[in-house]
Amino acid sequence: MTQPSPLCPNRMQVHSIQQETADVWTLNLICDVFYPYQPGQFALVSIRNSEDTLRAYTLSSSPGQSRFLSISVRCLPDGIGSRWLTREVKPGNTLWLSDAQGEFSCEQHPSDRYLMLAAGCGVTPIISMCRWLVANRPTCDIAVIFNVRTPADTLFAKQWHALCAKHPQLRLTLMAEQDVQPGYLSGRISAEVLRQTVPDLIERTVMTCGPAPYMTQVEQLCLQLGVSAARFHKEQFHTPTEADTGQGEGLTLRTARPLREFRVPVGSTLLAAMEANALPVNAACRAGVCGSCKTRILEGNYTTSSNMTLTPEEIAQGYVLACSCQLQGDVVLA
Repeated sequence: MTQPSPLCPNRMQVHSIQQETADVWTLNLICDVFYPYQPGQFALVSIRNSEDTLRAYTLSSSPGQSRFLSISVRCLPDGIGSRWLTREVKPGNTLWLSDAQGEFSCEQHPSDRYLMLAAGCGVTPIISMCRWLVANRPTCDIAVIFNVRTPADTLFAKQWHALCAKHPQLRLTLMAEQDVQPGYLSGRISAEVLRQTVPDLIERTVMTCGPAPYMTQVEQLCLQLGVSAARFHKEQFHTPTEADTGQGEGLTLRTARPLREFRVPVGSTLLAAMEANALPVNAACRAGVCGSCKTRILEGNYTTSSNMTLTPEEIAQGYVLACSCQLQGDVVLA
């Protein structure tokens, strides 16, 4: 089988598939060659081995700690990628993945004390990092707060239990909104829960992943409680359609030449939206410094956090750095 997309050059064979919860499956993959990645990173997957349809999934395995390279996927009713991966793909099939991507990794944000905050499927990069940390930084203190709708939605429950039993430096707090059972706090994340669970919060590096509204809420809570913005990190990648993310409201991203239209989540970076939809863009630093992802927006509603390397004339013409451009409404690209 030939490589379907230059963005996904890594051929993987599906070794096995296991159901985690009622709507989440883990696909365990084997790669013929060494596949380097950091705990917490994600990869693009070529859906139906096509060139144009790519979806981003966190690598839920941990480098050096997991037998397989794994992705864990929630099947959504209208999810083009998730339905194919969880309903049609079988052991022995071939998947094509991009190189590992993303800056949401404990290797890129080293600390001796972490608070990991997760909701729903956002726990995939969190457990990847926790497995890696207890093995490679055994003196690191890690507090995890994991929010779910019901206890039955707790991803990797047995793995969490085994990790915590073996590594006392890892402390897990589970929270459920409904059907609360012993071992779970009732309700959602709050300032009170943070104060009681992690009284040394301001001394910790905070990393969070989950639905966009959840991440916005915990960011506000942590900053209000004194966490430095420099020590707060959230997962920034988004899959390309609102249906596949299940996160917040959606907006329309249009390209003028050729005329194409995509749905992406509000608040997504332009770079994430373009990469997820296989639109051509170069990106090196992904931090608003190098200027390689310069892109022109003809019209739309967006904010920018960096204009480094852009001239006043380019800014006036609508050029932005895609990695530092947050989409707030419908936009049209040149």
